[in-house]
Amino acid sequence: MAMSDKDHALQLLEMATRDHNALINMQDPEGFSDEIFGFHAQQAIEKALKAWIAVGGLTYPKSHDVSILIRILETAGSDLSEFPNLEDYTPFAVQYRYEMMMGDEKLARNEAALEIRQFLDHVRRIVENHP
Repeated sequence: MAMSDKDHALQLLEMATRDHNALINMQDPEGFSDEIFGFHAQQAIEKALKAWIAVGGLTYPKSHDVSILIRILETAGSDLSEFPNLEDYTPFAVQYRYEMMMGDEKLARNEAALEIRQFLDHVRRIVENHP
């Protein structure tokens, strides 16, 4: 039996929540590099975006580019203006895990975890309220 769009979205959200839970436990930059923290941040965002796309009955590409997923939602009429920083995490996608991130700017981990939690909560409300 095929999974409904809503069930698929809920499954993606559960996986996104697991990535977010990892972020909560990776607040120590001595224990976890920005690349690892950023990877889980990107994964949580990617999965939540795909959940939002799925519950709308749309399809998403096999891509880790957050920008592409955002454009799909915006083209369908969704408003993501409340979450302007999501695309900042694309460089942490899978293909970049094998490279050191350059630059002196460190991730603001507490703020990132809070922002992603708010985004996941937003998407969860959309999915749960979908018929």
